[in-house]
Amino acid sequence: MIKGNGMNADRRIEGVVEQTPFIDTHEHLIEESRRLSGTLDARWFPCNDWSYLFGTYVVDDLAVAGMPAAEVQSFLKPDLSSEEKYRLIAPYWDRVRHTGYAQALRHTFRGLYGEDDLTAESLPRIAERYREAVRPGFYADILRRAYIEQCQVSSPQRIFMETEQPALLTQDLNITNFCQCSAADFARVKAETGREAVTLEEWLDIVDFYFSTYARRAVAVKCYIAYSRSLNFAPVAKTNAARLFLHHVGESGLPLGSGDLQVLQDFLFRYCVAKAGEFGLPVKLHTGYLAGHGIMQLARVRDNASDLCRLLQDFPDTRFVLMHIGYPYEKEFIALAKHYPNAAIDMCWAWIINPAASVRFLKEFLLSVPSSKIFTFGGDYYAVEPVYGHACIARRGISQALSELVAEGWIASEEAPNMIQTIMRGNALRFFSGRSECVQK
Repeated sequence: MIKGNGMNADRRIEGVVEQTPFIDTHEHLIEESRRLSGTLDARWFPCNDWSYLFGTYVVDDLAVAGMPAAEVQSFLKPDLSSEEKYRLIAPYWDRVRHTGYAQALRHTFRGLYGEDDLTAESLPRIAERYREAVRPGFYADILRRAYIEQCQVSSPQRIFMETEQPALLTQDLNITNFCQCSAADFARVKAETGREAVTLEEWLDIVDFYFSTYARRAVAVKCYIAYSRSLNFAPVAKTNAARLFLHHVGESGLPLGSGDLQVLQDFLFRYCVAKAGEFGLPVKLHTGYLAGHGIMQLARVRDNASDLCRLLQDFPDTRFVLMHIGYPYEKEFIALAKHYPNAAIDMCWAWIINPAASVRFLKEFLLSVPSSKIFTFGGDYYAVEPVYGHACIARRGISQALSELVAEGWIASEEAPNMIQTIMRGNALRFFSGRSECVQK
């Protein structure tokens, strides 16, 4: 699986990495039954052909490389033939084929379909093998080929997905919908529970219902509110939050301004963090780079690490997982993990955002932070197929980082195998199963 390391990889280390299964700590996989049904959805499953594999991440590189928005949309819809889709993408593919996003797909084409690259000649075979692979059990088959033992999924379909494959696809409880207070959040909760809230107490009763119903089956809670606001969550009095909530959802028809909405979100987020602590669940937080293109406010991303200090201090007994290494401000996240006992770092997604930066990050992390505080893989995809290619890149990066640490004399060669087991598998098994005692108290 690992190719192209050249002189940077120690072959013995490479072999251990190759033979060590990953615990995948972050995916957004839609349920396999949805893929098998072929039922399309504009957001999660817009088409059922090979172009679906480009819809998460690679399509953003294509847009940044100059592919017009209308062509991007046409490429991702089911209306065009494979040949027409290839004609749209071909002028831009060569511009992006060396990015981490595209390299993950190229590894997928090679490992799952036997094709080294996407070309006019290989396209018909890739398209056919894509269709042939989508059959009952294909999630487990692909993950097994990627040597992934288990995935943690933050479902795009439900706040907590009662998955058909609980042994393979463990689930996060997504608290974002409880904290943002948008019309879409209220609508989603109503669709799932039939319940609406006019007062803060009614909303908190709904939050409590989700925790009491699903928390014991969840591996963590997940929040991606960093896409819309800072991570500086200040303490707020309940009476103030109750007043703001009533105004926000009341009959006045005047939603809160951004400042008041942030205050309400502060209260609700902290309430959810406290509930997670009560149930012994780690809190996974999106940090750093934002998916998509043309939307990121880099100043807010830059402040993610400093914004989190108050939260880490105010909830010292709650374990936080800071995701995506905070890229491109990853050094600040090494500092957080080194300083705060309740902060761990997840390298999910980072390997394909910037493979070289991720190698440097892992080396620096292991020389400054206890090795028990890092998780080294999560594909972060809706589709299962690119998880294979992402795992290839992560294994190559881990091999390179550990090989360089040995070659530079920072760690002994005989220490590397145990460290590899720890960061690829052991940390996740220990960390995410460590809640049972808390739940029973």
